[in-house]
Amino acid sequence: TKSDGPHRHHYVPRKQHANLCFRYGHRRQLGKSNEWTTNRNTCKTLIIMLEPKQILNEAEELMESAVMYLDDALAHIRAGKASGRILDPVKVEYYGQMSPIANVATVTTPDARTIQIQPWEKKMLPEIERAIINSNIGLAPNNNGECIRLMIPPLTEERRKELAKQCKGEAENAKVSVRNARRDAIDTLKKQIKEGLPEDAEKDAENEAQKLHDKYVKRIDEVYAAKEKEIMTV
Repeated sequence: TKSDGPHRHHYVPRKQHANLCFRYGHRRQLGKSNEWTTNRNTCKTLIIMLEPKQILNEAEELMESAVMYLDDALAHIRAGKASGRILDPVKVEYYGQMSPIANVATVTTPDARTIQIQPWEKKMLPEIERAIINSNIGLAPNNNGECIRLMIPPLTEERRKELAKQCKGEAENAKVSVRNARRDAIDTLKKQIKEGLPEDAEKDAENEAQKLHDKYVKRIDEVYAAKEKEIMTV
């Protein structure tokens, strides 16, 4: 953009993304950056070359997030076994704020088919009961005036297969996210060659990206296999 003042006819560079630069003038090396110097009628700007380690770290963060999201999604798929995490989506109003049930009560599983909710304040019993009824978790609360119990019904064979299929779909979505992270990392690495990254360093980083991909795909398979076993165990 043009500026005001004595140099108003010169262009003042905006902030550039790490992999963008102006390509005029002559280049000289400045540590981990390359600087293009130009004649007095143009400006000069810095180009910062992304380190392969930085690119790989960002890719791994995305892959880790995909596994964490999968783990959370599978935890909320009822497998016929009592788990307090089934209640995670249910919120109740507590002193003007919507709070998870675990923030207003003690949630336990006395046996494999029962979830027990003991409010810290007795007045919260009807609020919790109402929140569960209005939720989509599909369980009917039993309020005895002291605590709330949720009975987990046994699953039919057909229902178990449906849930296992749903879990597999979630696992496939997580794998797509991991593949996308690998692809984006490799694309970024290839672009860095134009910015001065040696080709052998780029190839080494590509191999590391593939290793990260394989590592997280294996973790996804393990998370899915554990959930499938839990669902299919009668």
